[in-house]
Amino acid sequence: MSVSNEDKIKRAFKQKDWNEIKTSDSWKVFKILSEFVEGFEKLARIGPCVSIFGSARTQPDNKYFKLSKDIAYKLTQRGYGVITGGGPGIMEAANMGARKGHGKSVGLNIALPFEQGSNIFIDADKLITFDHFFVRKAMFMKYAQGFIVLPGGFGTLDELFEAITLIQTDKIGRFPIILVGSSYWEGLIKWIREVMLEKENNVSHKDLDLFQIADEADEIVDLIDKFYSKYMLSPNF
Repeated sequence: MSVSNEDKIKRAFKQKDWNEIKTSDSWKVFKILSEFVEGFEKLARIGPCVSIFGSARTQPDNKYFKLSKDIAYKLTQRGYGVITGGGPGIMEAANMGARKGHGKSVGLNIALPFEQGSNIFIDADKLITFDHFFVRKAMFMKYAQGFIVLPGGFGTLDELFEAITLIQTDKIGRFPIILVGSSYWEGLIKWIREVMLEKENNVSHKDLDLFQIADEADEIVDLIDKFYSKYMLSPNF
């Protein structure tokens, strides 16, 4: 049964005694730990993969749906697996492309009261459904060797800036981040450059080098490959 927004707000302000707090929080900790353990166990052996982010609402006749499928297929032909959020739209297209290419197709699904169920193109042993967004994001970041970001909404932006922040702060290695669709991202990039950087000085010039923009599947896959060729690495590393 869904809980109304009003009930959620009231619950947040409700005074609880110590036993209520301890019982509730203890069980939540166990649930969070179980999600981390399942993620580590299922993903530890998947090998080199690239995370593909994008909207769950994108329809099959959309050019970005087709592009996501093509990118994923071409990644598998270079030896990479594909990780998505496991849902419909851009995610389904990417898992579809990975399946077509006989590559690893991973889905990190999220349990929501609306919108998203897992798509059918995920490998059966590589589907995980999370209750907590932050655990799911940790899996995206820990087990990907690159991030490809197609047009999406708030969830996609959340995943994008999580990756940028972790790289900017040296919490993870400087893996490639590629924004797909220059016409979609140009307004955001313009704002980052003109407002965040030049006007408010809230980022540095070098932070703008943490990501690239591309439009074609071959170019995107080549950027991933060229990045790793600098370190004399290939997908069997």
